Amino acid sequence: MKEPVENKDICEINTGNYTNVLKAVHDNIDDYVGKKIKFSGYVYRMFDFQENQFVLARDMIISSDFQTVVVGFLCSCHEITNYENGTWVEIEGTITKVDYHGTMPMIQVQSIRTIEKPVDEYVYPPDESFVATSTIL
Repeated sequence: MKEPVENKDICEINTGNYTNVLKAVHDNIDDYVGKKIKFSGYVYRMFDFQENQFVLARDMIISSDFQTVVVGFLCSCHEITNYENGTWVEIEGTITKVDYHGTMPMIQVQSIRTIEKPVDEYVYPPDESFVATSTIL
C-alpha cells in the first residue's frame, strides 16, 4: 500500500512514498516551493545538464518482467562533481522551480553524503492510472 504524501517541514521520501511524492510535487510545484526534502537515490546525469546538475534517481518497475524507467528529481549541488554516475547518495535540500524543457521542480541541495545501495532500491508507479512515458532529447 502506498504511503500518503505529507506536507510538513521536511518530507522524507522512502521507497513506499517515492513516486507519490515525485508526482505530487511535479503536478503542484507552487505548493512545494521552499519545502525541505530528504531522500536517497543514485546520481544520474543527462547530456545537457550543467556541471552542478544531476537527477537523484531510482529505477521504477513498469512491467511484470521487471522492465524499469529512471525517475527522480532534478537537483543542483556544487559538490556533485565529486560523485560518479551511479553513486548512491542521500541528500537534503529545498524544492525550487526551474525551466528545464518546461517548468519543473529542482532540489537545491544543502547536504549530500554517500550511502550503500539499499535493499529496496526499486520503486513502483504512484497509482493504477500512471502511464509510463519517455522523452528522447
